[in-house]
Amino acid sequence: MSFQDLQTRFDAHVLPTYARYPVAFIRGQGCRLYDVEGKEYIDFASGIGVCSVGHAHPRWVAAIAEQAGRLAHVSNLYYSEPGMVLAERLCALSGMSGAFFANSGAEANEGAIKAARKYSSDKYGVGRAVVVTLEGSFHGRTLATLSATGQAQFHRHFHPLPAGFQHVPPGDIAAIRQLDGSVCAVMLEPVQGEGGVLPLDPEYVRQVEALCRERDWVFIADEVQTGIGRTGHWFAHQAMGVAPDIVTFAKGIAGGLPLGGFLVSEKLRGALGPGDHATTFGGTPLCCAAALATLDILAEALPAVAEKGALIRARVEGMGLPQVAGTRGMGLMIGIKLVGAAPRDWNAKLLAAGLVSLTAGSDALRFLPPLVIGEQDIEAGLTIFENTLRVNTIDN
Repeated sequence: MSFQDLQTRFDAHVLPTYARYPVAFIRGQGCRLYDVEGKEYIDFASGIGVCSVGHAHPRWVAAIAEQAGRLAHVSNLYYSEPGMVLAERLCALSGMSGAFFANSGAEANEGAIKAARKYSSDKYGVGRAVVVTLEGSFHGRTLATLSATGQAQFHRHFHPLPAGFQHVPPGDIAAIRQLDGSVCAVMLEPVQGEGGVLPLDPEYVRQVEALCRERDWVFIADEVQTGIGRTGHWFAHQAMGVAPDIVTFAKGIAGGLPLGGFLVSEKLRGALGPGDHATTFGGTPLCCAAALATLDILAEALPAVAEKGALIRARVEGMGLPQVAGTRGMGLMIGIKLVGAAPRDWNAKLLAAGLVSLTAGSDALRFLPPLVIGEQDIEAGLTIFENTLRVNTIDN
């Protein structure tokens, strides 16, 4: 099937909720993708940070095939072994006490919000329900997580949004400290991903944690994008020296299958009971088996993630490109600040040249390559990046 045929049939029946680029991928191998016409691409996006072990990793494929041949799904009305093992593994890696499995990052954050409000309601009664988030944050596309998101551009057309959220400037601890007794939780991303790949100051994060402890607010780390090794640590908050009450995760946990969830500390262990929260597909054996294989593979790759990220940033900054004003991020979550043309325009040119990348905020390209990426693919991708920016111009 040609791309034009596929595009025509796709657009005839799929709602146009994405401004899609004119490419249709049909196969992936390692850190490379191939479109319907056979063109090869270096993958610096990994499905928005999802394909953490690359494409078609043989151990990941084998784990899914084995589980699919045994049991794919039974629902959460019953016990299953893969979910039990995965919960044990994630609690050990994070130091948390319990896990809830969902299907996506937005669902993970919804569950975290519910757990925080339930904890506060059980302990203090009504009147403590506001969740504080940061300006520039992104927490999901459901109505509650959209309301939690601190970017007005995502709120248009969907009012009235659910109440009970307040946005404050990142880095301004005084703005949080002055809030009243209606607050029950503070939720933040250690690195604001969709907001522009903007790491929070670790000292500020520690101040937020201390304030939450002082006032018995629930401290929530949204690690949907930063978690599961992306920053060079299993969770980015570990590098900042804090211990949240709730940590959400999704993206790279299952290497390409839909899985998300949240982890709770002992303090929140009893907040949710039977009937308080649920999901049909969350923690299904097939996705949990994929996640266990993913964690095994990432355990081998994790020690090199920070070094790879530093290499990419140093190479980009050393190119002397007039369009590049610097880099930012943690590990293999990299933002490249641009001057001049819109990031989406450069993203399209990079895609046409054979490099799959992303945008972040209004001024940055974003690199989220598979965490297993090797030096050869890094160099191939950076060569495409440099050549594309060096020989092209984009008029605003």
